[in-house]
Amino acid sequence: MSVSTEFTLDDLKRILRDGAGADEGVDLDGDILDTGFEELGYESLALLETGSRIEREFGITLDDDVLGDTQTPRALLAAVNAAIGSVA
Repeated sequence: MSVSTEFTLDDLKRILRDGAGADEGVDLDGDILDTGFEELGYESLALLETGSRIEREFGITLDDDVLGDTQTPRALLAAVNAAIGSVA
């Protein structure tokens, strides 16, 4: 479990790369906040793995619909940070 009180874009990039790798044609270091996960090369199974890793690392539980409803990194960051805030 992380001692962090905020889930950052850097955290998300690390977890995406560790869990599902990165498509050669995608630059995760670019401005990706509003780019759709599918456009970034991450389909639903990769996002489920990402969600599981986030839950374990940050000691939170995400609602079942969070990963299906969040289509961009910005939306996922907001959802995870809201979950972290409710635990703190």
